[in-house]
Amino acid sequence: MRDFATSDDPAVQRELDRLAALSLPEGRFGLETIRELLARLGNPQDHLPPVFHVAGTNGKGSTCTFLRAMLEAQGLCIHTATKPHLVRYNERIRIAGELVSDGELASLLKEVLDAGSDLEPSFFEVTTAALFLAFSRHPADACVIEVGLGGRLDATNVIPEPAACGVATLGIDHEAFLLRPEEGVPEDPLTRIAFEKASIARPGAPLVTQSYPQSATDEVARVAAAHGAQLIRRERDWWAERRGGALHYRDRSGELTLPLPSLPGAHQADNAALAVAMLRHQSRVVVSPEAMAEGIRKARWPARLQLLGEGPLTALVPGRDVWLDGGHNPDAGLALGRHFADHAPLHLVIGMLANKDPGAILRPLAGKLASLSVVPAPGHEAHRPADFAPFSDLQVRSFATVPEALAALPPQGDVLIAGSLYLAGEVLRLNAELPD
Repeated sequence: MRDFATSDDPAVQRELDRLAALSLPEGRFGLETIRELLARLGNPQDHLPPVFHVAGTNGKGSTCTFLRAMLEAQGLCIHTATKPHLVRYNERIRIAGELVSDGELASLLKEVLDAGSDLEPSFFEVTTAALFLAFSRHPADACVIEVGLGGRLDATNVIPEPAACGVATLGIDHEAFLLRPEEGVPEDPLTRIAFEKASIARPGAPLVTQSYPQSATDEVARVAAAHGAQLIRRERDWWAERRGGALHYRDRSGELTLPLPSLPGAHQADNAALAVAMLRHQSRVVVSPEAMAEGIRKARWPARLQLLGEGPLTALVPGRDVWLDGGHNPDAGLALGRHFADHAPLHLVIGMLANKDPGAILRPLAGKLASLSVVPAPGHEAHRPADFAPFSDLQVRSFATVPEALAALPPQGDVLIAGSLYLAGEVLRLNAELPD
């Protein structure tokens, strides 16, 4: 399974094999196991530099990327934890700006796995404990930590006193986990999602949010109050808009005119603005407007509307732009639809997990596609070509690999490869563009 990856380092591979043997015991939800595991390791989560903790359906990874870039532009030393990895497991743990080394990674995983051998921890619980250990052992000015799934029951939700928490966009995804029946939780799906994500709130810490439909907004406010968090809401406490080729941000402390992100997609301005709001509404780390602007310009985030460079894969379609996006839910599809609104003809190569909505990407791209090619999602059960047929008038063609799909494309038109982060990781590997 690509969740666990492989490594050229034998010591790392031994621990990845142990990780691959783990599973989440059926019906077990809660933070008890991660708390016990961390206690055996000396509670490293209690000894971290100031933490910026980010949840959301889409945009949380990009928001973390903007936070890291802005903090580093200030000259600060930053640890970062994002997920999932695309090619190498090391991508999940970045220490002082650098991917964790193979030697340290093998040692961290062994220590955590040995400590929790009788607890039956999950892949995510082991990963979280390992990153907390790493971050507690290396001095830094701040940490940026992305929530893995949901928020309330995510293994990262044991951070005692974050500098700030942020919630990016809200949408329906991971329904089997986030919408499972449970007493005492909201019944409306989006309200339930808001409840899960906002539950990373902590007493006294700012909880900074985007704008949501009213029911979700009310639920976020309720959760923030229940946790004693300071709610900082877009369109009430901070405002941002794209205007005149710039990002205009304001809050009660003043106004900023910032550059638009280099990351493609209009939605990235919203993610950058959320990062700015998080920094401006906390008091533990100082970041200047100049560093914020530099961070927005320099931020890079692979497999999110990434224009691939020259490589073995793009050489199969010379003279064309080849875009890569790991989005797989309706919100991600809407972002793609906006970005490619005037971009025709466009050839879509898609591979999507079988538990995802096959129309999530195709519906917003209706009328924009010149061809539709379906490939597997590496290591996972994926949708068949027939699953996509109801959402397109095009002939749906099937290929065993991305190179085969690219080689068979008609001679004109740019290319979008989308539908899964697992597929995106394989594409980056094939094109020799490994995330660093």
